[in-house]
Amino acid sequence: MRLLFPLLLAAVVAAATTGSEEEFLNQIHALRPRHGAGGTPVQGLSCLSWRLGVEAHNVINWKTVPQACEDYVGHYMLGHQYRKDSETVVNEALVYAQSLHLGGDGKDIWVFDIDETTLSNLPYYANHGFGVQPYNSTQFNIWVDMGKAPALPESLKLYGKLLPLGLKVVFITGRPESQRNVTTNNLRKAGYHTWEKLILKSSNYTSYTAVAYKSIQRKILEKNGYRIAGNMGDQWSDILGTHVGNRTFKLPDPMYYIS
Repeated sequence: MRLLFPLLLAAVVAAATTGSEEEFLNQIHALRPRHGAGGTPVQGLSCLSWRLGVEAHNVINWKTVPQACEDYVGHYMLGHQYRKDSETVVNEALVYAQSLHLGGDGKDIWVFDIDETTLSNLPYYANHGFGVQPYNSTQFNIWVDMGKAPALPESLKLYGKLLPLGLKVVFITGRPESQRNVTTNNLRKAGYHTWEKLILKSSNYTSYTAVAYKSIQRKILEKNGYRIAGNMGDQWSDILGTHVGNRTFKLPDPMYYIS
């Protein structure tokens, strides 16, 4: 089964490079998870339970995906269930956003994280064990600096529907300021054509946890008169802390944990 991953990776990277959403979607669905049809034993049930614990924030402070769960997480991320789970979150977010009565003064905002929220790094993680390998900042930054991360399709659709409602978008990311240009270009290439603010992590916050850093940035936004209508991220640290907004939405991500 592992022999399939290099072939699939090449196809995913090629699709991401072309910037074609349709090609990306076709490739991302190419490898389906086992479903136990016809009485076949379902593989990786313990890994399914582990993933549930991660998403429920019961399993915390973990460093890597368990070695035994590499194939399970890979199948989940590249299969239809990850997309369905993301779609469910986005649909709830859209229903909520459409119910809002906005101030009309341009101060109502929606906060998005970037990695695994608006941009997908699956082409990178497919080549690095889907989170089984320890995080390597050098290798990951080489990937980021290529500026080829495709959009997470569900988040891009939500983004496109929030703007006509009168909501402005703010990105808050743990990426460093040194990656501002490549991040800006990657976002635009992926389809995020406009935003109110793009907040990256300056050297002043190097020692801060993601929860503390993002809480401070949201507090600054509110001090400047912005109202956080919605807040979406793939990590619990994106939506915990203070000044989290009126409502938070957690996208699935069993590949890594950020405190």
